[in-house]
Amino acid sequence: MRLPEPDERILAARTRIVAELRRIVPGEGVIDDPSELAAYECDGLTAYRNRPLAVVLPETREQVAAVLRFCNAEGVKVVPRGAGTSLSGGALPVADGIVLGMSKFNRILEIDVDNRTVTCQPGVTNLAITRAVEHLGFYYAPDPSSQIACTIGGNVAENSGGVHCLKYGLTTNNVLGVELVLPDGEIVRLGGKHLDAGGYDLLGVVTGSEGLLGVVTEVVVRILPKPETARAVLMAFASVEAAGDCVASIIANGIIPAGLEMMDRPAILAAEDFCAAGYPREAEALLICELDGPAAEVEDSIGVVAAIARQHGAFLVRASESEEERLRFWAGRKNAFPAVGRISPDYYCMDGTIPRRRLAEVLARMREMSQTYGLRVANVFHAGDGNLHPLILYDANVPGELEKAEAFGADILRLCVEVGGVLTGEHGVGIEKRDLMPVMFTESELAQQQRLKCAFDPQQILNPGKVFPTLHRCAELGRVHVHRGELRFAHLPRF
Repeated sequence: MRLPEPDERILAARTRIVAELRRIVPGEGVIDDPSELAAYECDGLTAYRNRPLAVVLPETREQVAAVLRFCNAEGVKVVPRGAGTSLSGGALPVADGIVLGMSKFNRILEIDVDNRTVTCQPGVTNLAITRAVEHLGFYYAPDPSSQIACTIGGNVAENSGGVHCLKYGLTTNNVLGVELVLPDGEIVRLGGKHLDAGGYDLLGVVTGSEGLLGVVTEVVVRILPKPETARAVLMAFASVEAAGDCVASIIANGIIPAGLEMMDRPAILAAEDFCAAGYPREAEALLICELDGPAAEVEDSIGVVAAIARQHGAFLVRASESEEERLRFWAGRKNAFPAVGRISPDYYCMDGTIPRRRLAEVLARMREMSQTYGLRVANVFHAGDGNLHPLILYDANVPGELEKAEAFGADILRLCVEVGGVLTGEHGVGIEKRDLMPVMFTESELAQQQRLKCAFDPQQILNPGKVFPTLHRCAELGRVHVHRGELRFAHLPRF
């Protein structure tokens, strides 16, 4: 079906907007050619696509501020975008808005070993931070599976985690400060190189806000000394229930691993075919437990973990004896997503979090759902903190399969909330989980969250259509009062 051509008024408005954006960001900083816009029409959630009015690629914070100032005054919607690796549709464009791409903000500005911080621009990739400091004996702890491509600005927006988040925390636990451009163009700083700032935790509010409150132009992250020793333990089980119970027992025994990951049989076979990590093909479930710290402590913890695994019926327990072997254990887990992509035309990656003690129960119920919907599911996830990443396998070329995959995914997320968990662990809400928010929050709770959005973005131009299932005008929500400490936001009332 061919869409009608836009009328002359729309074309004239688009031409005027693009011309003004080109004045702010000259040269090749504005893209409006339809064929070139196609590269920005979706993020990692490829089932949903939309082509923006234009894409703007600023190079300085002043350009970012000017673009936002113009769009705020004109009512032009803005979707911030990092590397586009979001799996929740967080960077999905809107047809009557622009995409503000931050890919040119790709420099590390300062490495401060004395304060154990790195200051960088938001377009720096996650892995690049570790690469920049590893020769000094440091690393950046949060490590999403997409760390080779995802950017630190996107990590801040989604509060990303990764394999090592169990012991070292998510992005929010490792970001000390940000420079933020508000929708009206005001540039503010939250936090710094110190651990905590006085007043309300606005840095915590911004981290995980999914691009709804402002655009990050600079980030200060905490780096950690590389542990003296790091070893991984590979454990194989005859059932996913046994592996799930083992996870709960490891934590209950006072062991806090650097990482504790789980894969089920479909994921194991896909990963082994992809990168030959040495996983036992007969296993129904696999645990990878990484332990780090002083060598004596690690050796003792390995003995405890191995004993717990055997108590839960593990038929294989193998601890890495070299750095090469440790990395090989992790290779399959780190490459699980592309590996699963080889066994199915499409897959839908979910992200819910549950209490560890309910892990075996939830996995069993997911198997029942798989039979009900007639769709396979491969599980690979952060078992230690209960962050599930089921991969629902489907074929978008088969009529109705995408819709079945979406319904299956929604039921998984409802199950997560039912057992005391939450809708997301690190992927964010975006558009994927937007309509499920009432499953977890009451109407008054959602309204309170929107009041916070209105405090930062009263014109509601930033990332519209995301997170909130029902959009209220700011005036409908009542007067918003925010205490800002030392900040001076002209449009935020003070009390």
